[in-house]
Amino acid sequence: MNDEKKEAPALSVKSAKELKLPTAVLALDISPDTKTAFASCLDGGVYAVDLGSGEQHKLGEHDSYASGAALIAGSPLLVSAGYDGVLQWHHIEERRTVRKVSAHNFWSWQLAAAPDGEFVASVTGQYICGGYKYEPLPEREPSVRVHDAKTGRLVHSFSHVPPVQCAAFSSNGKFLAAGNLMGEVRVWELASGKQVASFTTPSFTGWGIIKGHYYTGGIFALHFAANDEELYAAGMSSTTDPAAGNGRQLWQRFSWRDGKKLGETKDSDSGRGLMETLAFHPSGKYFVMAGRLENGKWTMAFFDGATGAMMHSLDTKSRVTKALFSADGKKIFLAEALGQAKPKDGKVPDFGRISIYDIA
Repeated sequence: MNDEKKEAPALSVKSAKELKLPTAVLALDISPDTKTAFASCLDGGVYAVDLGSGEQHKLGEHDSYASGAALIAGSPLLVSAGYDGVLQWHHIEERRTVRKVSAHNFWSWQLAAAPDGEFVASVTGQYICGGYKYEPLPEREPSVRVHDAKTGRLVHSFSHVPPVQCAAFSSNGKFLAAGNLMGEVRVWELASGKQVASFTTPSFTGWGIIKGHYYTGGIFALHFAANDEELYAAGMSSTTDPAAGNGRQLWQRFSWRDGKKLGETKDSDSGRGLMETLAFHPSGKYFVMAGRLENGKWTMAFFDGATGAMMHSLDTKSRVTKALFSADGKKIFLAEALGQAKPKDGKVPDFGRISIYDIA
């Protein structure tokens, strides 16, 4: 579909509000009424943020970076994850932590919650050289954990090749997909606990020949299409400099049952930089991809779901770690990090942001 020149529908995206947080916002969720944001941050804190007043309340704290935040549908619970390998359950009305579960011996790279509120999934894994070809050492613990979203009970432990960097539930809650450094995606059926698909794309993984010889990149975000039969992956294209982050801004679309690639970002639409988040508009007609910019014009861009054509793009002047649409599709919320500035009068300026944009 990407070889054809097609016009994209018009889209208007305007900045509406920006809220400051002390440190980088690494994960974000928004209450159904869009009045409160829940942010997991670089300082380990998990915060409730009033989107009207900007007032912040700390719900809990991890012993390292807080990397995940997900509201549980049909409950007053928020689950957070961190580089301490721990999942925490927070009661958002009582503003307290009610449960802690040690899920991993290493970092939780990403946390996902099923839309129906039944499960949460966390992914982990450390890239350790496993041989002369620098292939990853096999996992030392299950790379994918699935817990009951309300009780914390461990439901499934799934095997993958570490590090596993992202996970996504299907919209019907029946399937879980996870992607890794080497571009391999595995999909499991949650009712049976069986792996039902696996495919690999080489496009996101680079081999370093500058400054270091090792694999770099991989898949950083996954998202099922509205029909649950297609799966989108995001990251950056292969690069030979592991430290540069200068791969092409890239999404790819797959028929996940057979692994057939159906489309990807057009070269003419892409700059260079690591893409970290995908989100579909509630209409299912278009999606957003965002991340960080090394060279180019945008950190966030909107794409037509039918043609893959770019509809709109903008440079947020930040690293975008998470993008979320409101339920009515009229707003998009971003979790962001700015470059950390030098201390002023003994205080480091706030470098975390939650930004809100109006969409029409």
